[in-house]
Amino acid sequence: MTKDIYSAVYVSHTSITDFLNCPRAYFLKNVYRDPKTRHKIKLMSPPLALGQVIHEVLESLSVLPTEDRFKESLVVRFHEVWKKVTGKKGGFTNSETEDVYKKRGEEMLERLMKSPGLLANKAVKIKMDLPKYWLSEKDNIILCGKIDWLEYYADTDTVHIIDFKTSKNEEESSSLQLPIYCLLVSHCQTKRISKMSYWYIERPDGLVEKPLPDLSSSESKLLDIAKKIKTARQLNVFKCPQKDGCYACKPFEAILRGEAEFVGLGSFKEDVYILDKSLPYSSKESTIL
Repeated sequence: MTKDIYSAVYVSHTSITDFLNCPRAYFLKNVYRDPKTRHKIKLMSPPLALGQVIHEVLESLSVLPTEDRFKESLVVRFHEVWKKVTGKKGGFTNSETEDVYKKRGEEMLERLMKSPGLLANKAVKIKMDLPKYWLSEKDNIILCGKIDWLEYYADTDTVHIIDFKTSKNEEESSSLQLPIYCLLVSHCQTKRISKMSYWYIERPDGLVEKPLPDLSSSESKLLDIAKKIKTARQLNVFKCPQKDGCYACKPFEAILRGEAEFVGLGSFKEDVYILDKSLPYSSKESTIL
């Protein structure tokens, strides 16, 4: 098969997780387009808004020389980026809730400015807007994803993969996130990977190192899942494993029923909605970042 990036099936940590949780949720988040607007749909929530802003602030540091990264207060930068999610645009239905999340973000960044740790070290920036590679040319499948930070070790000419976490919850040991990032980093730049970690930035001792995966077995496992996603897309069959819907797909079904509030367009021109948190199918207070 001739390689064609436009007809290829793109898979990422988020879309793979969506599919494993619920194929119907995968469809509604990654395939479905509103018949009126032709836009995809997105459900915004306060945790997602906080994570989005923190990641944008920290990502902006990686392109700066080490001596320039903290010339401007990260909190000042945070306040500027926060304008994108203030009010209902960030899923905040009242100012009290927004103030709580905004305060959490300010405290995270104030702690990082006092003890920047690896953020003050040299970093490698992959020269791709969206790191990606052919997971399978034969099957026309591309693996993609954005890596939060690559710390550079000059003495060994290697990199340390770091994924920032704004959630208070520990990432599950079965998570495919870091194996996916290892594959992307190994294919999209030349430095050897010597280490990988999660950084729970709300915690003083939040840097948690994880063992490096076997890339061959990780790639094989991911390709198997990706082929199932491709088959589901070809057959247009996306069924929830539960008869009456599950936590993953119910909030998006509510959008289709007109039970959510439209609050504007997202950064990729998706239609952004919020749900009344009192409803039983409103989304859980967590997100994958």
